[in-house]
Amino acid sequence: MSEPRMPIPAPEDTYKGWLFKWTNYIKGYQRRWFVLSNGLLSYYRTQAEMRHTCRGTINLATANIAVEDSCNFVISNGGTQTYHLKASSEVERQRWITALELAKAKASRMQLESDDSGDDSTPNAAGQSTGSRNSEVQSTLRTLGSKVEDLSTCNDLIAKHGSALQRSLSELEGVQLGGETSEKIRQVTERATLFRITSNAMINACRDFMTLAQTHSKRWQKALQSEREQRVRLEETLEQLAKQHNHLERAFRGATVLPSSQSNPAIDSKGPVPRKGDASDEDEENEFFDACEDVQEFITVPADPKYHRRSGSNVSGISNELGMDDGTTSLDEQSLASNPESPQSQELVPVRKRRTRIPDKPNYSLNLWSIMKNCIGKELSKIPMPVNFNEPLSMLQRLSEDLEYYELLDRAAKCQSSLEQMCYVAAFTVSSYSTTVHRTGKPFNPLLGETFELDRVQESGYRSLCEQVSHHPPAAAHHAISERGWTLRQEIALASKFRGKYLSIMPLGSIHCIFEKSTHHYTWKKVTTTVHNIIVGKLWIDQSGEIDVVNHKTGDRCHLKFAPYSYFSRDVARKVTGVVTDKDGKAHYVLSGTWDEKMEYSRVMQSSRGGENGADGRQKTVYQTLKAKELWKKTPLPEGAENMYYFSTLALTLNEPEEGVAPTDTRKRPDQRLMEQGRWEEANTEKQRLEEKQRTVRREREREANRAASPSEEALIEDSISDSPLKTEEVEIASEPSETTYKMEGPYGAPVKSGHQDNYTPMWFERLVDPMTGEPTHIYKGGYWEAKEQGYWDSCPDIF
Repeated sequence: MSEPRMPIPAPEDTYKGWLFKWTNYIKGYQRRWFVLSNGLLSYYRTQAEMRHTCRGTINLATANIAVEDSCNFVISNGGTQTYHLKASSEVERQRWITALELAKAKASRMQLESDDSGDDSTPNAAGQSTGSRNSEVQSTLRTLGSKVEDLSTCNDLIAKHGSALQRSLSELEGVQLGGETSEKIRQVTERATLFRITSNAMINACRDFMTLAQTHSKRWQKALQSEREQRVRLEETLEQLAKQHNHLERAFRGATVLPSSQSNPAIDSKGPVPRKGDASDEDEENEFFDACEDVQEFITVPADPKYHRRSGSNVSGISNELGMDDGTTSLDEQSLASNPESPQSQELVPVRKRRTRIPDKPNYSLNLWSIMKNCIGKELSKIPMPVNFNEPLSMLQRLSEDLEYYELLDRAAKCQSSLEQMCYVAAFTVSSYSTTVHRTGKPFNPLLGETFELDRVQESGYRSLCEQVSHHPPAAAHHAISERGWTLRQEIALASKFRGKYLSIMPLGSIHCIFEKSTHHYTWKKVTTTVHNIIVGKLWIDQSGEIDVVNHKTGDRCHLKFAPYSYFSRDVARKVTGVVTDKDGKAHYVLSGTWDEKMEYSRVMQSSRGGENGADGRQKTVYQTLKAKELWKKTPLPEGAENMYYFSTLALTLNEPEEGVAPTDTRKRPDQRLMEQGRWEEANTEKQRLEEKQRTVRREREREANRAASPSEEALIEDSISDSPLKTEEVEIASEPSETTYKMEGPYGAPVKSGHQDNYTPMWFERLVDPMTGEPTHIYKGGYWEAKEQGYWDSCPDIF
């Protein structure tokens, strides 16, 4: 008597099938699709509903399963949920009962283990690698224990069904041949079928247990060997520490008997100077910590929060990933240890403690439509905005926030491969948008000649300078240089349009990154930023467009695509994808992630055409890649950031008062300072004063420039100057300037037709043609840091 083979419910498999569920006295039992997975029993009207609509779910961990008759059974959680179910046959019912009992036993164990682990879990910063190994072993042991419990459950079921089968056989022996024979034989057959199903489940559970045990046996042996080696290294380290302790005791006794006039102040204050033979103690300690297996990739070791010693130890994990020698990362530290005369070896320089909070944002109400309804279609830079829509940072400071994740460029500078370096540079371009996800406030428009200095040499090894080099159109130049071998410069001009429902901001200009050691020169541009729900609803920001990061030396290229948000899209929101290719167009890495959370990269092993067709009808390229590894992950915002304009840790420090900066520095801007302090009415008054002062200075500068013009043209220009201030600020782009107008170069070489001439020259930047892109741009000409050292700011204009 053969019957079709049915799927046997394994202990960890998802079990699915049709059952009849009691609905009400009118409709009775209705056919429903049930799914048993992860200790939960869910049901749907059809299989298609699994994608979008679940009709009900019951947790088996606390459920009671009862059998009513040959086909009916009941599942209840003792509360509001009770399922009266009916299978098509007794065999089908028993399959479900077996699967449900296994799932219930497993769910109960998992719930008990989660309760126990919640009481025992205590974070420990030291020994992370050992803790991760122990947690892996504990997890494996729990899995094996779960398998043993599954075997025990199956054993009980086999005993139960075996007894039933034995009773049926005994009854069959006592039955005389007659009408009851066929019925008894049918019962025996069903009992035998149930016994076979349960036995197969037992066999599957045994097979899983053996497979898991064999898989982890080698790993356990390796972990045991590693523990033995680590114990040996620990013993050696303790021996070295004992020797060093004896040496320090002898040195201390020798120092106490010396006369006070001949004592060494270095010994009195810092302890004995280590001898040459003891110089390797610190290296052996570092070797001990680095010897742990399964070290996570891209880990940075944070410096002491109070003191800072320049060392490359925080990128040792990156060096290991890129195949670099760890010795190169700690060269500075070794050289300092071997040179007792170095001033940095005598004392540690304390790092300035930066602020971690600013005053909370006041809750002022304002009718946005009353201001914006007359501004539709205008340039954003020409719309008079109160500070209620601003955040207490200027556009120059927002530009400096691109350096939030400067560590990516530090790692890129250490790369030997240009393609791996491209991955880090691409991740850096994406990371600059992570701070904008909640930042719906408008930054202050910088005044012409306004500067912002960000000096982080002591903490992070870099410093940068921004200057507003043009007012209409607004353009800012930025220059950053790091002691770790990279330079970043950019000139960004903003083109923006307000369309009623949303505001689009299009950055213009190129960003350059140059690495000193490899002389690789990278360039890229920014994507479009869109602020939605300007009038009605909650403001939210989206980034969309494409970026091409180009290495002009090697021809490598990374094409990044920022997918615009769509309510109907199934993709992850704020998704970014990219492909790194060489000069021949061959793909080497695939990048993926989101611009507000993290980026990962995968090495391409093979690529081929043959995927599903894209929107343009062409076949997509299919990349076979290795396991993805993390390139960059966003640092969580500080506590209470929602009350502080959603500023990051770096943004909170940008407007902190600092001594020695130029008088044109943004930190000294009064309206921005008043807004940060919550005095918004005073800030609005001060903002109007500064803007009017800027217009007056500009008109005076134009008059001085016009005095050098020819008399025939001077009259025309004087007429235009007598117009309202708004008219003097308007510029118009033309294809060719006429003979009666002055020719001026726009920010990127475009001829500008205007009724006035502005002879403004930036203080710290000069306009040159970039040799790589051929674009006219402002490049740092030097002198700022020298002026800061001397405290000489007499040449700076009075803009505040």
